Amino acid sequence: MATLKDVAKLACVDVSTVSRALNNTSYVHPDTKKKIYDAASQLGYHPNVMAKALRQGKRHTIGVVIPRLHLAMFSEILQGIEAYSRERNYATLVCVTEDDPKLEKASLDRLRNGFIDGIIIAATGRNGHLIRDIQASGISVVQLMRRQERNISSVVADYEYSGYEAVKYLYKKGCREIGLISGSQHLAPYKGRYEGYRKAVRQLELSENISECDLPVNSFEYGYECTNQLLDDNYAIDGIIACVDIQGLGVFRALKDRGLDTDKVKVMSLTGHAIGGMLATSMTSLELPAHEMGEKAAALVIDEIEAPADNKPKPKHLVLNATLVEREST
Repeated sequence: MATLKDVAKLACVDVSTVSRALNNTSYVHPDTKKKIYDAASQLGYHPNVMAKALRQGKRHTIGVVIPRLHLAMFSEILQGIEAYSRERNYATLVCVTEDDPKLEKASLDRLRNGFIDGIIIAATGRNGHLIRDIQASGISVVQLMRRQERNISSVVADYEYSGYEAVKYLYKKGCREIGLISGSQHLAPYKGRYEGYRKAVRQLELSENISECDLPVNSFEYGYECTNQLLDDNYAIDGIIACVDIQGLGVFRALKDRGLDTDKVKVMSLTGHAIGGMLATSMTSLELPAHEMGEKAAALVIDEIEAPADNKPKPKHLVLNATLVEREST
């Protein structure tokens, strides 16, 4: 295997010149640099990037593990992560899990064995032991949207507040049979939204109308199927709360297929996304500051990465509030 010395010998330069040329650490004359690159190519020389990273102590790379990008607010959150990371001279590696615990585990295993200093994760809640083990190994971890581990920093929203306020809002709009498209109670956002919903319907002396199904939760199909379940179980449903906008699109389709519209069944989302305002019938939502959430998650993980080993910051849990944006669907 070729070494730095072999490249220097073939290019007729010092080893230090080869190192400076290949690492771009200081000026090397273009002609000399070309000779060095040609020599490296001829010898098949490849720098040992792992050794370099270990010597430098940092890779300046963050792994981001999220369930979905397409038509989801995670795309906006990722923009916030990447914008802030670039300012701090960090790159990002993105893994999409579709909320599959096996895919999540495989992603985490690859990241922990790769060139990353930290991980931002919206976890399924099924790989807690692995995440704790990764953090214990010295890799910084921040939870995003879903806080599963108390001893790991997080950036989340007040989901219980959102569920509660959504019911109160639809009640003021005249709804008395309000359905909630929920999700796995293993996921903190769905658990919080349900608790807020339940608290409000009990205060208002309404009945609970909950729907879940065995489909990917962050999907159009999930919203469509759950809406049909709600209407099959209670034909008087006059308000539907979707947990995310992509579910809300499924709600609209299911209502249309049944000959219903938002005059008869009002619709809103608990996790607003930019697309909600672009629909033919724009969707009322409790919108989260997605870009800001991404920035804050990146700030937390980078601050932890760069803190001295003997003075790491204590876990911080940031909770951001949603803002009601009223549109045509209510």
